[in-house]
Amino acid sequence: MSSARPRGPARFSPLLALAGLAALPALAQAPAEGEGALLLGEVSVTATRAPRPVEQIPQTVQVIGREEIERQLAFGNNPAAAISRLVPGFSMTTETISGASETFRGRDVLVLLDGVPLNTPLRDVSRILALIDLNAIERIETVAGGSSLYGAGATGGTINLITRRGTEPGVRFTADASVRAFTANPGRSIQPQLSLGASGRTDGGFDYALTATGRQTNVTYDGAGREMPSDALLGQGGGDRTRFGNFTGRIGYDIDSARRIELSGTFINLEQDPSYLTTYTAPRAAPDFSTAYTGESVYERSLSVSARYTDQDFALGRLAVTGFHNDINKRFSYSRYAYPANSVVYYSGNPSLPTDPANQTTLNSLRSGLNVTVDTPLTALMDGLLLTWGGDLGRERTSQELLDGRQVFSPLEQTSTAAFGQLQVPVGERITLRGGLRYERFDLDVEDFTRPTAYFGISPSAAYVLPALNVTGGSFSYDALTANLGATFRLSPTEEIYGGWSQGFALPDVGSFTRRAGLSLTYACTVARPNCLPSGTRVSYASIAPEAQLVDSYEFGIRHRSPGFNAGLVGFASTSDEGVTFDPGTNRISQQKELIYGVEAHADYALTENFRLGGMLTWREGRYDSNADGKLDAALPNNRIPSPIRGALSGTYSFDGGTVLRVEGVAFSGRNETIDMRGTRYKLSQGATMNISAATPIGGGQGYVAVENLFDAAYQNPTASAVRNLPVEALGRVVTLGYRITF
Repeated sequence: MSSARPRGPARFSPLLALAGLAALPALAQAPAEGEGALLLGEVSVTATRAPRPVEQIPQTVQVIGREEIERQLAFGNNPAAAISRLVPGFSMTTETISGASETFRGRDVLVLLDGVPLNTPLRDVSRILALIDLNAIERIETVAGGSSLYGAGATGGTINLITRRGTEPGVRFTADASVRAFTANPGRSIQPQLSLGASGRTDGGFDYALTATGRQTNVTYDGAGREMPSDALLGQGGGDRTRFGNFTGRIGYDIDSARRIELSGTFINLEQDPSYLTTYTAPRAAPDFSTAYTGESVYERSLSVSARYTDQDFALGRLAVTGFHNDINKRFSYSRYAYPANSVVYYSGNPSLPTDPANQTTLNSLRSGLNVTVDTPLTALMDGLLLTWGGDLGRERTSQELLDGRQVFSPLEQTSTAAFGQLQVPVGERITLRGGLRYERFDLDVEDFTRPTAYFGISPSAAYVLPALNVTGGSFSYDALTANLGATFRLSPTEEIYGGWSQGFALPDVGSFTRRAGLSLTYACTVARPNCLPSGTRVSYASIAPEAQLVDSYEFGIRHRSPGFNAGLVGFASTSDEGVTFDPGTNRISQQKELIYGVEAHADYALTENFRLGGMLTWREGRYDSNADGKLDAALPNNRIPSPIRGALSGTYSFDGGTVLRVEGVAFSGRNETIDMRGTRYKLSQGATMNISAATPIGGGQGYVAVENLFDAAYQNPTASAVRNLPVEALGRVVTLGYRITF
C-alpha cells in the first residue's frame, strides 16, 4: 500500500498582494429575479452545503435565474455557452458537445445537477455541460475558486444546475418549439427542437416537474460559409449531424411542514453520425471530403438519479441526506493517424495505414454516493453562530475500451470518504467570518492491464512502435486535510467587501496517466522491429501515478446590489505545487508548480425603467515551472488560458406591450505566449461577435427570434483552437425562430 499526502496550506502572500483591490470603486451583484441577468441576492446551496444569503459568503457567487435562462435559450440549448456569456470566471465555450479546455479561472470545474456531481474524476473526458437541457433548469449557481465542500474536482470553480420544481396548484403544461439554421445554407443546416414539460402541485403535498426535449442538428458552418468538421477537437465529437434526447424529472413530497423527500434524475441520449473524417493540417481543422467516416457513431447514454431527504426540525438542526447513482457511457469519435495533431494511434500493424480499425473508445463509469449535511445553530454559545457539518461516501468504477474490447487504461475502482465542518461566526452587525476543515481520503484500486500496441510519430517521415506493454496495478491511497477561511464586511445595506482563502483537492485524471504508460522512446521499437522489447517487459502504476493536486485559491472583492445597480469587482490568485499540463505536441502530461492570477468585474444597471445595461470583463494569466527547477519560467499552455482578456456588453429593452429586445456583444483577446524553455508559441487570434434577440407575446405564449453572430464574422474559437493547438473556426451566423407557451 502506498500513500500520497499533499502538502499543507500555502502561504498567504498572494492574498496580501491582492489586498489593494479593496480601494477600487464599489461594483457588485445582480438584482432580484425578474430584474436582470444574475440573481445574486438569492441563497446559494453550492457555496456552503447549506442555504446562505450571498452577503454571508466570502467567495464570488453568481446565480443565473430562469428569466435569463429563457433569453439564453433563444441562442441555443447549451449551458456552457450561456455561462460563458454571463460569468467572467468561466472560459468561452468550444461550441461543440465537448467541454475540452473549458475552464473556471484556468482550472477544472465541478459540475453538479441538484447538488449531485456529474464529473467522472478518474477519467475526465469533459463532455458534460453542453448536454444538459436548459429547458429543465430553474437557475444556475456558480461559485468561483477552489473548494472541497462537494468533494474532489472543484479546483477552479463549481457550477450547480438546479432543476425546475412544481410550485403552483393544478397541472401546468409548457411547450417550446424552435427551428435554427445557418444563413450560409439554411436547407442543409436546419436544426429543429421540441421541448414539452408538465409541472404541478397537489393538495396532498406532492409536486412534480417533468421535461422532455428532442433536437436534431445537421451541417454546421463557420463565418466564411465553410462546412465545419465533425471532430475538430480530435475524438471528442462536434456539433453537427446529431440526434439529442433528454428527459429530466423532479418529484417531491412534503411529509409535513418540516420534512420532505425528493426524487430527481436526468437521462441523456445523444448520437452523432459524421459523414467525413477530419483533417488536422494548417490552416484549420476541416472536413476531409475525400474520405468518408468509417467508424461507429459517437454517442452519450448517461443516467443520473438521486433521492434527497430534508428535515428542518432535526434534533441537531437542519438535516439533508442525498443518495445518488450515475451510469455514464460515452463513445468517442474514430480518428486516423495525422502528424503532428494526432501523432499517437493504436497500431494496425501496417505502417502505410497505421491506424487500427478499432481506434475508437467507449468510456463506462458507474458512480454512487451518499452525502449527509447538518446545519446546526449554536445560539446557546452566540447569536447567529452556525455549524455546518457532515460527511460523504462514494464509490466509482471507470474503464475505457476500444471497439474490440481491449482496455486502453487500467480499469479503476475508487472509494472516497470525507468528513467536514464549517463554522459561521457573526462579529457585530457588519462582519461575518466563515471557516472550516474537510478531511478526504481516496482508496484507489488499479487493475493489471496490457496497454495496446501504439504507433508513435516523431516527425512527418519517422515513427516508432510502442509494443503492447504490461502495466502492474495495485492499491493506493491519497488523503488531505483541506481548509478555508474568509470574511464579509458590510459597508452598507447594499454592499460588502469579501475575501478569503480556500483549498481544492483532486486526484488528476488517473486514466489518462495509465493510458500513456510507457509513452516514451525508452519503450519504443522501430517499425522494422515492432516487438524488440524483451518478453514480459512491464511498468508499474506506482512509477507513473500522478500526485494528488492541492490548489490554494485566494480572492478579494467588493460587491454592490440594489434594484437599479448591481455589480462586482474581484481579484484572485491560485497556486498549486502539483498542477497538471497537457502538451498536445508530445501527447504527454506533466505535473509541476504553477500560479494563476487575474481580475474579474461584472455590472448590471437600470438606465431607465425599461432599459438595462449589463456587462462583464475578465483578465487572467498563468505561469508554471516548465523544467522542474522551482521557477515559474513559462506561461501556462493555451488549453489552460485560451484567452487572457474577455468582455461582454448587453442591453435589454422591455417595451410596454411585453416585447423584449436584447443585443449583446462579446470580444476577446488573442494570445502568443512562450509556453516552455524552448520558446514554443502557439498563436491564438483575437475576435468579436454580436448577438441579437427579440421576444413578444403572441396568442397567450411568446414568440421569439434570435440571431447569433449577427455580422457573420469569421474568427477562430480560442477555446476549441487551444485543445490541439490547431485553429478551429467559430460558428457562423445562425437564425432561430421559436414559440413558447405555458397553459
